[in-house]
Amino acid sequence: MASVEEIRRNAQRPRGPATILAIGTALPDNCFPQVEFPDFFFRVTKSEHLTQLKEKFKLICERTMIKKRYMHLSEKIIKENPNIGASLDARQDIANVEVPKLGKIAAVNAIGEWGQPKSRITHLVFCTTTSLHMPGADYQLAKILGLEPKVKRVMLYLQGCFGGGTVLRMAKDLAENNVGARVLVVC
Repeated sequence: MASVEEIRRNAQRPRGPATILAIGTALPDNCFPQVEFPDFFFRVTKSEHLTQLKEKFKLICERTMIKKRYMHLSEKIIKENPNIGASLDARQDIANVEVPKLGKIAAVNAIGEWGQPKSRITHLVFCTTTSLHMPGADYQLAKILGLEPKVKRVMLYLQGCFGGGTVLRMAKDLAENNVGARVLVVC
């Protein structure tokens, strides 16, 4: 016979593995073919005179096997913010506003595919390589989406390319250890 502790623990844990119920995506508006990106980058940063560095950068871009590069930054934004190349603060100010907006598009797409009301979301796990400020992008997104304040939020900053895997692992742990959990992941 099971102990009282085992019975209580089993009642609190979901049965079965976590499942992805929907996927929503969003990309920044600006798309650069990777082969054109070095020319763009060195032109807008007024660095075309650094020919050896540009050649190394071209080689790196070729070897990444990336075909397209999506970015929020455009020539117009760079011209409107002349110190953007020299100031991390200027880039972060833009990211702090734009990252939650992009997250909203992906989240709305996922919630729509899921087909359930957003009030069923119990957890929000947000990850970004940029946008480092408080309150974080998770809070901003929860506010934009109108999520209930009781939604438990986790924010991961500056995770780099492995951030997507990290948030999925966290979401799996949350879903498999909390009865009725519905985890929205935004990366």
